[in-house]
Amino acid sequence: MPLEGGPVNIQPRAVTYDAIVIGSGITGGWAAKELTERGLRTLVLEAGRPVSPDRDSREHVAPFEMRFRGLGDRRAVEARQPVQRNSVSFDEISQRYWIDDIENPYSTPADQPFDWFRARQVGGKSIIWGRQVYRMSDLDFEANLRDGVGVDWPIRYRDIAPWYDHVERFMGVTGQRENIPHLPDSVFDPPMALNVVEQHVRDGIAARFGRDRVLTIGRAAVLTAPRPGRAACHYCGPCQRGCMTRSYFSSINATLPAARATGRLTLRPWSIVRSLEIDPSTRRIRSVHVIDGQTGQEHRFTARVIFLCASAIESARILLNSATTGAENGLANASDQVGRNIMDHIKNAGATGTIDGFLDKRVVGNRPNGIYVPRFRNIGSTHPDFIRGYGFQGGAQRSGWQQLTRAPGIGAAFKQQLRELGAWTMTFNGYGETLPMPHNRATVHPTLTDKWGIPSLHISTQWSPNELALHRDMKVGAAELLEAAGAKNIQPTTRPPSTMGNANHEMGTARMGRDPKTSVLNEWNQAWDVPNLFVTDGAAMASSGCQNPTLTYMALTARAVDYAVQALKRREL
Repeated sequence: MPLEGGPVNIQPRAVTYDAIVIGSGITGGWAAKELTERGLRTLVLEAGRPVSPDRDSREHVAPFEMRFRGLGDRRAVEARQPVQRNSVSFDEISQRYWIDDIENPYSTPADQPFDWFRARQVGGKSIIWGRQVYRMSDLDFEANLRDGVGVDWPIRYRDIAPWYDHVERFMGVTGQRENIPHLPDSVFDPPMALNVVEQHVRDGIAARFGRDRVLTIGRAAVLTAPRPGRAACHYCGPCQRGCMTRSYFSSINATLPAARATGRLTLRPWSIVRSLEIDPSTRRIRSVHVIDGQTGQEHRFTARVIFLCASAIESARILLNSATTGAENGLANASDQVGRNIMDHIKNAGATGTIDGFLDKRVVGNRPNGIYVPRFRNIGSTHPDFIRGYGFQGGAQRSGWQQLTRAPGIGAAFKQQLRELGAWTMTFNGYGETLPMPHNRATVHPTLTDKWGIPSLHISTQWSPNELALHRDMKVGAAELLEAAGAKNIQPTTRPPSTMGNANHEMGTARMGRDPKTSVLNEWNQAWDVPNLFVTDGAAMASSGCQNPTLTYMALTARAVDYAVQALKRREL
């Protein structure tokens, strides 16, 4: 069954599937793989178009080959994608993977903007994600209980560790073992290499701070050793445009083909889920209401178990738009927590410095990965200004022709100047943890709808004093690392905090917990109020940690599928 073309393998509406998965991105792909490999006939509903790695990937197109030299048609972008263009993954080619903001509106308070990045196609945002994958630890899973914030996670590291192993072995993670207790090591493929200056900076940090602060190569879902049907990365660079060699992990590169190979997958693109219908006598979902994105025709599909994997805020939107008698404020929302506790990571702070020497060295290739410095605040001692912490991403590079983009000049002398490399610089960019706050929430807009008549959301969020204190300290922590490495001309980042949502790590709108009065999901990602509903995307997160969260979504999904299949066998669903 191909992953391209129009709607494929579509069964008559009378067919009852064993499972329905809503969304085909990171978690939807994992749910599809795990369900089909365990013998379940599974329907995957994707709101957007089909995508093929062979047909749609254009990572080898140089800027001079693009119509707008890589900058894009700014007038068209301003008119149709004013929010999506704010993503770091947005460029002239990758813009095709982001939604049309006019067709998919939402509102925010005038003084509280929120960047809601969305991708509607087979594979979702897994085609354009940053591919950084870091495990959470009990420093994270115990944080809410320890600090008296939000609700306690219903799991601990020992509960999810085998599932981290499970997804990493299939996915492929490049990284270096470091034996850091609060950043557990993954099942690693060979690490990508630090460049010569990054190694110098790593050594300087180690000499000053020992094992209290560690610079390591990023942990990325990119192959450095081949797997069946997937080649090792060849360092071409612009991963946000797709990957025809399937070297980086995505749904269309890995999990959906695995699900397809079972013969039990039905993939239906252009299927926009409007709502979930519940049987009032059983309190279970009896059908999924779908609008065909091309024709506007309405369909209903049924299954014994539903996995909601539409992304954190979209999943909340579906639940809120599924209000019915007895659930007037939304499905699975007796706790009034659906749509609340939106979290992201705060960024736009750090520092850059110049590293002397190494002028006989240059970077070869375009490594699709950077460095990582795990959290070091509030580990062995308590910071007086904030709880939780932040990590750093970044790297070392030499400035090239880009530094002269707007410089005057013409002719042979100017061309020679463009060939000359500048000094080495080292940059640290911070990503800080966000606390779960009930007032950071999404609600159904009373009048605004999308192109298909489905009610849109109003999103209201703001950084807490804790996040702002973290943001201020990122500049301090980054400067300390650069000083340890002997950097000169250290320039702290002075930009305002990022708009919430801009880190593209939105989560928390249907959190897991131990009590149905204060949470939406139990320890298995199963809705307290609706036993045959599982929510396994970022909505389930009870806290955010400071590391990229997607690996945790994947592990939670595989774990939830295992539980759901066992429950089906016991006829509990």
